[in-house]
Amino acid sequence: MLKKKPGGWLESVKTILYAALIAIGIRTIAFEPFNIPSGSMIPTLLVGDYLFVSKFSYGYSRHSMPFSPDLFSGRIFGSLPHRGDVAVFKLPRDGTTDYIKRIIGLPGDRIQMRGGRLYINGEQVPRELVGPYTVEGDGPRITVRLYRETLPGSAGAAAVTHNILESTDDGPFDNTQEFVVPADHVFAMGDNRDNSLDSRAMNAVGFIPVENLVGRAEFIFFSVDGSAAWWEVWGWPFAIRWSRLFSAVR
Repeated sequence: MLKKKPGGWLESVKTILYAALIAIGIRTIAFEPFNIPSGSMIPTLLVGDYLFVSKFSYGYSRHSMPFSPDLFSGRIFGSLPHRGDVAVFKLPRDGTTDYIKRIIGLPGDRIQMRGGRLYINGEQVPRELVGPYTVEGDGPRITVRLYRETLPGSAGAAAVTHNILESTDDGPFDNTQEFVVPADHVFAMGDNRDNSLDSRAMNAVGFIPVENLVGRAEFIFFSVDGSAAWWEVWGWPFAIRWSRLFSAVR
């Protein structure tokens, strides 16, 4: 017969504390889970996607830690993103809200939209029409145009080809001034070009300090389409987007 040792409850508390510290450590220096609540990154990321972000990709800042404590400034082991990375960052205007967008411009780059086309350093970025795309799960169901866009490489990295959506080439952000990315900042845009609040909106997002980068999106580990409520257990298997599980974010 097993006897409960004196102080067993204390050992249980210690175990819970150790587990919590390990979890916080992993979340701070390795990987952190995020979910996608809006459609600004469709078709790359869908509403209901859950993904892991690597915290070590760009080094560490105070935003790498829970609640972003003001312990130090700048980045430790820092490195710039590559153009085309899908990255999570803290919104510059409040330093707390998590945003996820694609990095389009690096320090010194000149970024502009003209007639719905992206220009980087004066060169038009190639895009190829793929066909129609039906947007679901982010408001009314609509059909837009799907393009394949190729961003120029950066810092020895290869060019990045990814998909974007355009409903029009004459929207509010389809004709902009030329933005010159300051030192220690990046410029980010959503892949759902006409439905994304991003660096093109200077008063809302604007240039993103490198210090505000949280990490790079790596892969989707879970995804649901929202067709089943939490209590509709019988519908769960049909609500999971099985084909998206463990797919890389590109």
